[in-house]
Amino acid sequence: MKINDLAPARGARRKSTRVGRGLGSGLGKTSGKGSNGQKARSGGTKAVGFEGGQMPITQKMPKRGFNNIFRIEYEVVNLKDLARFDSNTQVNPEVLADKGLVRKNRKIKILGVGEAPKQLNIKAHKFSKSAAEKLAAAGGKTEVL
Repeated sequence: MKINDLAPARGARRKSTRVGRGLGSGLGKTSGKGSNGQKARSGGTKAVGFEGGQMPITQKMPKRGFNNIFRIEYEVVNLKDLARFDSNTQVNPEVLADKGLVRKNRKIKILGVGEAPKQLNIKAHKFSKSAAEKLAAAGGKTEVL
């Protein structure tokens, strides 16, 4: 067996059908595309949502509300999630990201769901009023970044 003896298996390769080569071939005239119309032409497709020229339903429907481009999105951490830290621990965004509570380089807001654990020194971008009160009552410190 030599490299020039190698060939594909019988029937594995098939020649492409040549269309539009006369009536006798069976694929002449319209080349198997039926009577000529929009779909027989090259590029004969319309955009998604095109409704034949009438007003598309997405344009007919009423529009409501708006998206505030200045909105600040915060990663939320509840007080009950901070129970895993030992007392007198410095809790900052990097520590929270390492523990998997938030994603890196995000602004963080501490919410007051659950009881305040131990005395923690927490640094975050925002605190809810109830979270700040519960942390202060437990002897912890809050620092806004």
